[in-house]
Amino acid sequence: MAQSRLIANTLEREHPGLQIALIDVETRGDRDQRIPLSDVKDTNFFSAELDAALLNHDVDFCVHSIKDLGIERPNGIVRAAIPARENPRDVIVFRGDVIERLRQGQPVRIGSSSTRRKINVEQFIVDALPQFTKKPCLQFSSLRGPVDKRLTRIHRASGEPDALDGVVLALAGLNRLWCDPAGRKAVAPFLADVRWMVLPPSVCPAAPGQGALALECRHDDSTTRTLLGSLHDAETATLVQRELDFIRDLPPNQGAGMGVTALKPDALGPLMYVHGPQAGSNGAIWDRPPAPSHARAWDGGQISAEGQHRRLPVKVRVRASAAVFAAHWHAVTESVSIDGAARTWVSGTKSWRRLAERGLWVEGCADSLGFSNIVSTLDCKVLDLPPLKDWTVLTHRDAVASWGGTGVGPVIATYVPAPPMNAASLRESVRKATHFFWGSAGEYRTMKAWVPAGAHHACGAGKTGDALRKLGIDKPQAFPSRKEWQTWLR
Repeated sequence: MAQSRLIANTLEREHPGLQIALIDVETRGDRDQRIPLSDVKDTNFFSAELDAALLNHDVDFCVHSIKDLGIERPNGIVRAAIPARENPRDVIVFRGDVIERLRQGQPVRIGSSSTRRKINVEQFIVDALPQFTKKPCLQFSSLRGPVDKRLTRIHRASGEPDALDGVVLALAGLNRLWCDPAGRKAVAPFLADVRWMVLPPSVCPAAPGQGALALECRHDDSTTRTLLGSLHDAETATLVQRELDFIRDLPPNQGAGMGVTALKPDALGPLMYVHGPQAGSNGAIWDRPPAPSHARAWDGGQISAEGQHRRLPVKVRVRASAAVFAAHWHAVTESVSIDGAARTWVSGTKSWRRLAERGLWVEGCADSLGFSNIVSTLDCKVLDLPPLKDWTVLTHRDAVASWGGTGVGPVIATYVPAPPMNAASLRESVRKATHFFWGSAGEYRTMKAWVPAGAHHACGAGKTGDALRKLGIDKPQAFPSRKEWQTWLR
C-alpha cells in the first residue's frame, strides 16, 4: 500500500485533476505467511489475485515489486513502466543490545526466509560483526509477514524463544515505508534504538529487481498505458533487465539462492555483482577491457602491506550518534577514538573486516567504488544519518585535497603512507613492471621516478583516478576492485 500511495501521489502531482483510488487486493502470499519463501514454487504467489482484478476490470493498473513477479506474465497484461529504482541493497536491523550478546559469546539469531539472504549473510557477517573473544556464531530462523511484525521480533525480551537479534530486510521497502505517513507510523516504534548494517552488494547482492517497481495495466488500455509511461525510467529498466536476464539464463537448479545486483558506478558504467551457492558463480560482471597478452604486474598494495605508515600527531574523537567515514582501515589509528554507538562507514569490505577484528561496529561500505557512489544510500531517510557536512572523514595526508567540493567535512589526515624499507628492491621491481594498480595517488607519487614510460595504469573507481590524472597519467583504467584487476591480468 505504501508503494501504491507513492505512485498515486506522484501521478496526481504530475497530472492535476487526476484522482486515483487505491483498491486493496489480498494475494495468497499475503494470506499464507507460514511457508518459508524458499519453499514457494508458485511464481504467481504474490500476483495471481492482482492479475485477475486487472483482467476483470476491477482495477485499471497494479503496482508490483518486480522481485515478486514471475518471468512470464499473463496474456493481456503489459508492463507500462518501471519507475526510478529505490536502493537495491539488503539491510540487517539489529536489536540495540546485540553488542552485549557478542561480548558474551552468545549466538546471534537472524531472521529471514530467503535462501539467498541466508547464504550471503552467513558468509559475510561472521567476519563483519565486531569480534571480541571469538567470531560470532549465527542461528537462522524463518521469518515472514508484514515488516512491522517482523521487526517486533528484535524487541522481545532476549530470553524469549522467538526473540531475534537481527532481521534481514530490503532497504527499499523500509525507506518507502518511512516516507509514507501510515507506513512510518507502523514501523517507527520498532526502528528506535536499533543498530543498522547495510549489506554490500559486492558480496551480498540482492534479489533480481529488488528496489524496482513494475506498473502493469491491460494491453488494450492505451490511456492508462500512456499515463503510467510518464513514470518510466530507462536506466532503471536497463539495469533491472540485466539482472532478470542473468537469472533467466541459469539452469533451473542454480537460480535458488543466487543474488544479483546491477549498478552504474560513475567511473565504470554498468556493473553487476553476482553471488550464489555454486562454485565459481561469484564476482563482478562488467565491460572489462581486453586482457593483455604479456604483463608484468606491480600492485601498489605492496606499499600498504609492507610499508611502515607514519601516524600523524592528531587526536580524533567520534562521539555517539556522530558519523565517520574511514577511507582505509589504516586511517583508524591508535589516536582515533570512535564511540561504540557512532555511525561508522568504510571504503570497502577489507577495511570493514579489519575494523570488525578490533571490535568496531561498521554500518556499511562503499564497495571500493568511491564515496560518491554511496551518497544516495547515506541519504536514505530511514537510516537517519547526519547530512554530509556533519560527517568526519579519516584518510591519509595526500588524499585530503581530493575531498574538496564533496560537501563532506571535516576531513582529517591521520597517517602518511610510507614505502617499504627495502627501497632498492622495490625500485627494481617497479622498473621491470608493465602494468600497475594504484590504491592512491600517494602510492604513485612515491614510485613515479621509477615507473617506466608507456606503462598501463589502473586504479579503483573512486577519487584515485582523478588524482592520477592531475599527476600526469592520461587515462588510468578504473576497475571495480584490486582483485578484479588481478583476475584481469591472469
